[in-house]
Amino acid sequence: MADIKWMDEVLKRKDDLIQDLQGILKIRSVLDEEHATDEAPLGRGVKDALQYMLDLGDKDGFTTKNAGNLAGHIEMGSGKEIVGILGHVDVVPEGDGWTVDPYSGIVKDGKIYARGSSDDKGPTMAAYYGMKIVKELGLPLEKKVRLIVGTDEESDWRCMDYYFAHEEMPAIGFSPDADFPIIYAEKGISDFDIIQEPQMKEDTQAFAEILSFESGRRYNMVPDYAEAHLTIRGEQAELLQKFQDYQKETGLSGKDFVDGGILILKLEGISAHGAEPRNGKSAGLYLANFLSRFGLDSQGAKFIGTLNQFFDKSRGENFGIQYEDDISGDLTINVGIMNYHREKGGRIGLNMRYPVTFDIEAGKTKIESKLKEDGLLFGNFSDSKPHHVDKNDPLIKTLQKVYEEQTGEKAELLAIGGGTYARALDKGVAFGALFPGREDVMHQKNEYMYVEDLLKATAIYAQAIYELAGKQQQK
Repeated sequence: MADIKWMDEVLKRKDDLIQDLQGILKIRSVLDEEHATDEAPLGRGVKDALQYMLDLGDKDGFTTKNAGNLAGHIEMGSGKEIVGILGHVDVVPEGDGWTVDPYSGIVKDGKIYARGSSDDKGPTMAAYYGMKIVKELGLPLEKKVRLIVGTDEESDWRCMDYYFAHEEMPAIGFSPDADFPIIYAEKGISDFDIIQEPQMKEDTQAFAEILSFESGRRYNMVPDYAEAHLTIRGEQAELLQKFQDYQKETGLSGKDFVDGGILILKLEGISAHGAEPRNGKSAGLYLANFLSRFGLDSQGAKFIGTLNQFFDKSRGENFGIQYEDDISGDLTINVGIMNYHREKGGRIGLNMRYPVTFDIEAGKTKIESKLKEDGLLFGNFSDSKPHHVDKNDPLIKTLQKVYEEQTGEKAELLAIGGGTYARALDKGVAFGALFPGREDVMHQKNEYMYVEDLLKATAIYAQAIYELAGKQQQK
């Protein structure tokens, strides 16, 4: 068969591709458990987006299947093995501050704007059109190609749990829900809590008593806001002056005021994804670091002291579990949730990203031992194992070849601290669709995808699908 000009085939279908993408971008597919039904277990919008993709597959002559209204697949080809492509159609809430309608799919200045345009409706539609091109060209396949459509990627992955409990695991596959060139390794992800039980001892000699401390709501985010309520028994003016000085010293902004005799301190930090805490400035840790400079009540001092052990330390130093490997880099710990109430005690929620070769059970034992020494409890542990495909695996080599032929650039292998649908596969990688050098606007206001990138990704996916599933002698 003559060489196929994949981009030419994409350009022939450009208008249809954009129109079909705009159709699904107009659906507000945000998790809505409050209005869940058996037919729409994650909400009507999410179900409508799933059905949109399945209807598109039916219209274009693919085989489709709905898996419990939580996931579905669109399939072509035949053979014993399945090549899986895992995308998702659920989106995070749009939030405020948009300058365009977040569900319009408007094309402006070479970009298509909408919530989900880059995460992950745009890339999923690119992969779908990659399948469509291979199908419409009548190219011979010796494997099945299955686009698996998820609906709960932004939350708890119930879609993948259900799907793979009822359907066959593909032999190989990729997820178009991250970065190009190829993400071949993903760290393990563990969440756990440090729990401080209440003591309720009154400490009348302390300079200040902490009544409450709040910062962060998600394990996997660096908190950008913190608030502490205190009773001051010492010289309040001295503390307030030092708080002003601290803000200048750190470059952060805050507020202080008295309400009913209670001093309230507020501090604003810089948010970042918990996979790399050094990219942000944790409001909670900075506020704890400030408060640690004063004489506090014994229970409050213990909570603040525990937090302060993590100030400017995100590599597990205080647990003695620093670790890195050549595959996926170093272990990181993010302090995502900080809650303290004088009557209830404290809770610190941690998010740990650990390298592929790290012994999580030994690490967990060290953490528990250290907390026990400090009179603290370990709780609410959850773990998602790391994921890794050998760099010499034929899957990797094939995708590298395709990427390099389509872009003219070297297909470097990447390792990340985040988690993608690739880890739902026994052998899978994340493959696009954010190109090197492009700004990552996922989850942000005015989310967009360059039309040029949408087309280029479609050409890459089309060739990749044929290279992975096509009959070898036809190439």
